[in-house]
Amino acid sequence: MKNTVQEQFEMARRNQILDAAAKLFAQQGFHTTTIKDIAKEAGIADGTIYNYFKNKTALLLAIFNRMRSLVEPDENALPQLIAGNLPTFLRSFLQIPLNTLNQDDFQLFKVVISEMMVNEELRAIYHEQILEPTLMLAEGYFEKWAQQHAVDNLDIALIVRSISSLITGLMIQNIMGDTLLREKWDELPSFLTDLLLNRLEKNQP
Repeated sequence: MKNTVQEQFEMARRNQILDAAAKLFAQQGFHTTTIKDIAKEAGIADGTIYNYFKNKTALLLAIFNRMRSLVEPDENALPQLIAGNLPTFLRSFLQIPLNTLNQDDFQLFKVVISEMMVNEELRAIYHEQILEPTLMLAEGYFEKWAQQHAVDNLDIALIVRSISSLITGLMIQNIMGDTLLREKWDELPSFLTDLLLNRLEKNQP
């Protein structure tokens, strides 16, 4: 069993590599960035990267796994989130990904979207390892909220996918240069909550 010091070292080295890869993927693009470039940016030998990641695709997926963990609600805050009324719950549910993903101006998202359009293997891996687990997690939060508030007859899977698609579309439109979206981005959680409530509130007791 690895000791704590060794585990901490390996985690720090892994994050060091991911930070370097994220920076270069965003600046140079996925295709043009090489493992050698990433190693140089991280200040390590090329071969060291392969001790942690099989290839560039694995690096990219690891970056998104790390980003996914940032947009997951804190487990300690989950009971309070679920206990809130529908507007509070929905606003918080939208605010976490919209605020977190905006922090890097969607540069990594832009890289991955462009790559997945032409890379079928990456698209399949992303769906299996990133998208599906994220959707299932979100469904779990909605189901817990619905149970606590005695709300039924909701197609939670479809609701979650619709909200996810809405967020993805907004991110793409932001990347395309929609200045109004950029100016009002921080207002979106409240605005979208008001927009979506009419459909959801019909199912409340």
